[in-house]
Formats: sequence, C-alpha cells, structure tokens
Amino acid sequence: MGAGDTDEGQAALGDRAAFSRLMTATKGELHRFVSRYVGDPDEALDLTQETYAAAWLSIRRYDPDRPFGAWLRTIALNKCRDWSRRRRVRRMVRGVMGLDAPEAMTVGDPTPGAEDRVDDRRRVERLNRALNELPDGQRAPLLLAVLESRSHAEIGQILGLSSKAVELRIARARKALLDRLRPTE
Repeated sequence: MGAGDTDEGQAALGDRAAFSRLMTATKGELHRFVSRYVGDPDEALDLTQETYAAAWLSIRRYDPDRPFGAWLRTIALNKCRDWSRRRRVRRMVRGVMGLDAPEAMTVGDPTPGAEDRVDDRRRVERLNRALNELPDGQRAPLLLAVLESRSHAEIGQILGLSSKAVELRIARARKALLDRLRPTE
C-alpha cells in the first residue's frame, strides 16, 4: 500500500473527502488540546476551525510520511500562539480602561449556589491563570504530556525539540506552576 492509498496521501493530493475523514478522526483530540491550551472552550472551537482551514490551504505542503496529527498540532500551536499574543494586547487595553476591576468582571454573573462550586471554580480559574502565565515553550510540552499522555519523543516531534529539551521544559513548567499555585500567607 503506497502513501497515495491512505487518507493522508490522498488528502496531500487535494482530495477533500480524504481530508474530511482525517478531520473527523482528529477533531475531538485536537479540540481538547486547543481548549486546554487557551482555557476557553468557545475560543478553542474557533481556533480548531481555523486550524483545519489553514491545514486545508497548505495541504499540498503536507508530507504524508509524517503523522497527520503532529502536522496538525504544529498548525494548531501556531494558531494558539497568535491568539495568545492578540489576547495579551486586548488585556493590556482593558487594563488601561479599568475593565479588569473585580466589579466589572462580575457584572451579569449569577450568584453562585453552593460554596463548594465557588471554591472549585476559583481553583480552576487559578490553575488556568497559572497555565496561561507559563511561557509558551513550557506550556505546550506540559499540556501535550499531561493532558494527552504523549511521550517526550512524540512531543519533541510535534514541537521540533529533542526529548531531553522536552523533559527539561516540562520540569520547569511543573516547578513554575507549583510556585504560582503555592498558597501565600
């Protein structure tokens, strides 16, 4: 069976049906990755769609001998990085305008029902903030390792790093997260 006999090979030749089958096979996993990366399910949906659109536009450059998922994740990471840069600019503008005040953030939010849900939500928000504060070079390997159970070799292939560099970045990310999440007295 040659490379042209697979969905990857057919998609690389511009076959829309083969690309559609690859999308169907990868969309759940890709959306979960992007969602964890950006921390916002709605934005993740948009970024996942942008990833597939960009992948289709550059499908002729895809090498079917390379794993489709790894190639797709590279595109998704670039989309996430672009989103993060735009978000930092928006956050700076909102900060200057005073829209980050706690009072402004709670407008329109329903009153929480149970105290436990509030505590859980705060922990999740705190973790998401800590994850978003990590440098991209640490966040991406950590998310791929922890959330997708990828090996250091697989992560290295996706990110273009050696396994040792991946291991080091994950260790640094974990330490940074622990430092950020440690209770302050």
